[in-house]
Amino acid sequence: MFAVRDEDTALDVVQDAMLKLAEHYAGKPVAELPMLFQRILQNAIRDHFRRLRVRSMWTTLLSALGQKDERDEDYDPLETLPARSDSNATADPAELAGQTQVIAAIEQALTRLPARQREAFLLRYWEELDVAETAAAMGCSEGSVKTHCSRAVHALADMLKARGVTP
Repeated sequence: MFAVRDEDTALDVVQDAMLKLAEHYAGKPVAELPMLFQRILQNAIRDHFRRLRVRSMWTTLLSALGQKDERDEDYDPLETLPARSDSNATADPAELAGQTQVIAAIEQALTRLPARQREAFLLRYWEELDVAETAAAMGCSEGSVKTHCSRAVHALADMLKARGVTP
């Protein structure tokens, strides 16, 4: 299992897990709560690192994803990326500045996406909703969410390549 090294972040993850336990399992017998909390906490930690992975890889992500995967229309390339091994490491200032510029370029490119693709992309990767939550928010199927996200990622990759953004 991963360890959250930043104390403030770790406390936030534990607090979120406690709130989920209280919201969803308040009616459960007290004896079941420790095991439920452990599972919720493990999932919260996994979610934390998944968000870090997505956020930390913007520099190389979209340009590397420019090649379409013709295997499956629902293929979501952001779901297949490995986490960087240094996710908790302090970033180099030059790298951080580059990432900031890429994020600004992504935000500009987002305005040029079709509305449904933009909505799916923002809900999944900015708001950090899972596929099911995104589908519920958009009023569509999970497959549609995956398709919209995949198309958005590829379109954004193409737009960034056109602006000269490279890995």
